[in-house]
Amino acid sequence: MKLTRPGTQPSVKGPAEFFTGTVRIDMLNNPPPPARASCASVTFEPGARSAWHTHPLGQTLIVTAGCGWTQCEGEQIVEIRAGDVVWCPPGHKHWHGATPTTAMTHISVAEALDGRNVDWLAHVTDDEYFKGPPVSSAMRG
Repeated sequence: MKLTRPGTQPSVKGPAEFFTGTVRIDMLNNPPPPARASCASVTFEPGARSAWHTHPLGQTLIVTAGCGWTQCEGEQIVEIRAGDVVWCPPGHKHWHGATPTTAMTHISVAEALDGRNVDWLAHVTDDEYFKGPPVSSAMRG
């Protein structure tokens, strides 16, 4: 068994290659093979967001604080709040981040396939990010 205590691993700034705005990544668990699942707490400051991306084996997001947005390719932006759990299926193109005015933190859980758990794509443009009002959580089905 391995116990990791808070404050024993440094926070990492989300690289500009994959994120817009200020993003902090705190790895929670990244076990060695044969384990494939890793998890991190990711905090997006207001206006910050990921680039478009996919996951070869999918991704679970557990929103722990604040209010954010997520969008799947071809669909409307959806508001996500603390307590929401989002499942992104394998190969599903999407992005997630904070709203323009509110920070958001989520725990990301993803499995690696052949050592890879994410495929990064193009940045989410300002036009995409600010496109129309998001669908409120009360309107989700």
